[in-house]
Amino acid sequence: MIIRYLLSLFLCVTASLATLLAPAAPAWAVEPAAASATSAAAEPDPLARETPRSAISNLLQALADQDYERAALYFDVPTTGSRQQRNGPEQARRLLVLLDNGGSLKPFASLSNDEEGEINDDLPIDREQVGTITIAKKKVPVLLARGMDEPHQVWRISRETISQLMAASTPAGDPKDDDAVLIGGAPIEDWLKLLGLAAASFGGLWIAAALIVSGLQRRVAEPGTNSVLKFVQAALPPLSLLAAVAIFYTWADRLPVSIVARQILLRYIGVFAVVALVWLALRLIDAIAELAIARMQRRQARQVISVVTLLKRTVKFLLLAFSGVAVLDTFGIDVTTGIAALGIGGIALALGAQKTVENLVGSVTFIADRPAQIGDFVRVGDVTGTIEDVGIRSTRIRTGERTVITIPNGDLSARQIENFATRDRFLFNPVIAVAHGISYAKLLEAIDIVQQILRDHEKIAEGARARLARLAERSIDIEVFSYIDVSDFDESVIIREELLLQIYARFEHAGLRLAYPEIQASTRQFQVALDAEALAPLLSAARTAPDAGGPASSSAETSAAANTEASRNAPASVSPSQSVP
Repeated sequence: MIIRYLLSLFLCVTASLATLLAPAAPAWAVEPAAASATSAAAEPDPLARETPRSAISNLLQALADQDYERAALYFDVPTTGSRQQRNGPEQARRLLVLLDNGGSLKPFASLSNDEEGEINDDLPIDREQVGTITIAKKKVPVLLARGMDEPHQVWRISRETISQLMAASTPAGDPKDDDAVLIGGAPIEDWLKLLGLAAASFGGLWIAAALIVSGLQRRVAEPGTNSVLKFVQAALPPLSLLAAVAIFYTWADRLPVSIVARQILLRYIGVFAVVALVWLALRLIDAIAELAIARMQRRQARQVISVVTLLKRTVKFLLLAFSGVAVLDTFGIDVTTGIAALGIGGIALALGAQKTVENLVGSVTFIADRPAQIGDFVRVGDVTGTIEDVGIRSTRIRTGERTVITIPNGDLSARQIENFATRDRFLFNPVIAVAHGISYAKLLEAIDIVQQILRDHEKIAEGARARLARLAERSIDIEVFSYIDVSDFDESVIIREELLLQIYARFEHAGLRLAYPEIQASTRQFQVALDAEALAPLLSAARTAPDAGGPASSSAETSAAANTEASRNAPASVSPSQSVP
């Protein structure tokens, strides 16, 4: 029974959404005769009887106000002076009595809001069933008939139903007690009965759901990671609310309470049904997305995490939008015109929100093309860092200085993206500068040492080479070209360090010196400066000595000049310890 009412409730909500979102007929499909209709015919019916929903809603309002004269206008009786027309108020009173005692009307959302009515109900095109009443212990349908009430096409209680009302035996007088306190056209006792039923059903089911979750938590070994427990925790609270709504729908029609109170609560309890469905859907979306993200993290499929996150946000947004439309319709707000206006307003919105649309398209392009994933280390323009999140509008990158830079997805998809995380190996390409002054045999030994180190290391990929690259002015360069066969950056740094330390140790053991051009040039210039400073007093003394010392002075000057010139011409590869004093 509960499942059947849940299904009926879901169908009611679905039908309401479908009716709201149904496209309007295009202008070219309007009949020529309709285009030439008079302005009087275009005016709305003052009693709002154009659709079955509006007719029943306004009829109930008249009955709640105990205005049977106005309620009689919703019955299909002749408008001229006749006995049936004079019996209109009595017919309205009888209908109210029968509805209060075992009768029922369709919920607000289930009533057709189309001027043509429901065309797939196996009834004539001008008939619509809106409820049932009990006459002589038999269920009799309450039918509406569509007809002309100049100058409008309107829905009214059909003459078949009127005949059955007049044949039924009902108590005379007003169905409501004169001493009863009325709220909204119904006795306060009826409101309390219905509200008590709603509170009891929801409270009982909520407690039952809490007990079930508590029992499962005690039985499950790892409550934090159990997928079944997470599903139950996500689904039970909204399911308990949805089941409470179904129970209320089932028992509200069986209680001997005013039809006015019943219909009002059944109308607005539909909001709770929509809330329960949306709540259930949102919690299931979160639970499924959480499980999917955890599984993708175990598989290192980080790009899929971005897709799951974007899909989750999009589905939530659409779900909330459609549920908002359904709630507005439940409160009687006509959203059809607003939805149709979105077609025109959407153009203006798109023109004013070009950047937003561009970022949305950019996010879809980025995720579909997959140039990078969450957790990848990338360079985008002059920004270098790790991608932390790919959103609908922008992408956040954590830099090495621990700052977060946000780049709009429209700009990101148009930029050149260098992804360091997708490297399958790392280039090892140092240039080893050997000092001048070594023999040919020693140079061959140096090249062989580097080649041997590359061959012996297990993490160096095949095809590694070390060759004499150039005889430079300050050094003899041996160029290495090889790949470190690992995909992890930290591991590659350790291996690079190992290789360089081995080359340095083997060179030191073989007596090979590495060239330091800048240091040697600076040392040579410093030595020349020292030589000139040391010889300056001698040159000065030689110039001031007597003539007898002339030859000696000339010899000293010649020796000092020779030493200075020798210092200038000393080779760059000579270390400071080998310089001529």
